[in-house]
Amino acid sequence: MNHFRDLLSTRPDGGALQDLLNRRLFLGRGASALGSAALAGLLGSQSEATAASSGPGLPTFPNYPAKAKRVIYLFQSGAPSQMDLFDPKPQMDAQRGKDLPESIRKGQRLTTMTSGQKSFPVAPSIFKFAQHGESGAWMSDLLPHLSGIADDLCIVRSMHTEAINHDPAITFCQTGNQLAGRPSIGAWLSYGLGTENADLPAYVVLTSFGTGRRDDQPLYDRLWSSGFLPTQHQGVKFRNIGDPVLYLSDPAGMSRGMRRSMLDELAALNQRDLRVFGDPEIDARISQYEMAFRMQSSVPELTDFSGESEATLAMYGPEVKTPGTYAANCLLARRLAERDVRSIQLFHMGWDHHGGLPNAIRGQCRDTDQPTAALIADLKQRGLLDDTLIVWGGEFGRTIYSQGALTETNYGRDHHPRCFTVLLAGAGIKPGMTLGETDDYCYNIVSDPVHVHDLNATILHLLGVDHKKLTYRFQGRDFRLTDIHGDPVKKILA
Repeated sequence: MNHFRDLLSTRPDGGALQDLLNRRLFLGRGASALGSAALAGLLGSQSEATAASSGPGLPTFPNYPAKAKRVIYLFQSGAPSQMDLFDPKPQMDAQRGKDLPESIRKGQRLTTMTSGQKSFPVAPSIFKFAQHGESGAWMSDLLPHLSGIADDLCIVRSMHTEAINHDPAITFCQTGNQLAGRPSIGAWLSYGLGTENADLPAYVVLTSFGTGRRDDQPLYDRLWSSGFLPTQHQGVKFRNIGDPVLYLSDPAGMSRGMRRSMLDELAALNQRDLRVFGDPEIDARISQYEMAFRMQSSVPELTDFSGESEATLAMYGPEVKTPGTYAANCLLARRLAERDVRSIQLFHMGWDHHGGLPNAIRGQCRDTDQPTAALIADLKQRGLLDDTLIVWGGEFGRTIYSQGALTETNYGRDHHPRCFTVLLAGAGIKPGMTLGETDDYCYNIVSDPVHVHDLNATILHLLGVDHKKLTYRFQGRDFRLTDIHGDPVKKILA
């Protein structure tokens, strides 16, 4: 900063330079924000990431040998119903239609969607449960393919969160805070660990919308934002239609050599501005241009499934050849993992079942059950599951009581942050175990509670990062993904 003040004071047009800087920063940051969503994340090598995260008082990463090299987070947006999938409550059959006891609810808050109901009738699941594998994991008949790999899974039934509505709850899972503006988990991983593939982003996001309602909960690009971290750590969202990333093709009449020459000259101009103004976003812009150039070759090869065997394609189900489906994205996630992309997130929308749950959840499971099981099995047969962490789950759970009318074949469920279920598999996770227990009404946690901060601390731990040490100073405070909370869940670690 002293050097910068000296630069201003020694220039005869110091005042004009200051005005220029203010305008340049305003306009430059606006342009960078528009461009970074398509091209962000990407030049950072391991050494660059280490240098960025090892400022005064900060260690280098990883802190200790990692079990996982990468994470694939299968986010089920809208909140799957845990008691219809993983947490059977057969004793509720005798309570069908009866009001939820106050001794169970304990005055806990409800959403505005059911707070006005005159009663809260218990709605037992209409789906059949059975135990699977040597582990005896309980799963409903909605999940025949995941049931077949039960011994590879760790089921955590005792997740909980503070957020009771979708947007703050998803934001909380992604960033560790219910308010928008902080870095997402993938951005933290890019910042702390960098990338092992210079030709692809460190953080890739894929979205899908299957049988769910088209007016269901939306997703916002800020969920994979870099927040206050340098923008090269932002997630790159691949599109479902057309080119996966916009503007990767050279304009008509421009050769690769011409493009390379143009980027070299542009980089020289940006380097000059970086030396004069010291704005880190200029450095990020240089990185983004270079990554975009390399992605012109790497992304078409990545998304070309023609080399996959028919047996592999069949594993993922009939929709695998349709771009943008959950099945296609699961296969793409495996290909990204093969290419050492650090953080891969799939968001599948449509799990918000306030009414008509039985039919809606059948559709969601048809969308996701086979491809999820295929992804895990495919990684395992290729030796990639040993160093890939898989996380499957939503932002909260659903209530045992019905939202709206309860019939023999139909019911809905409201939001429930007090308990829900996530699945984990792969690197460093104990396979074939179930952690946590909920009460008879699947309303409160009885044993082994796991908070969202604990889950995020565990993800970082498996990647070799102490979540308390991965920090970034912003506006006078050190921030981290887990805020001031969280502990790795040791009981599920292999």
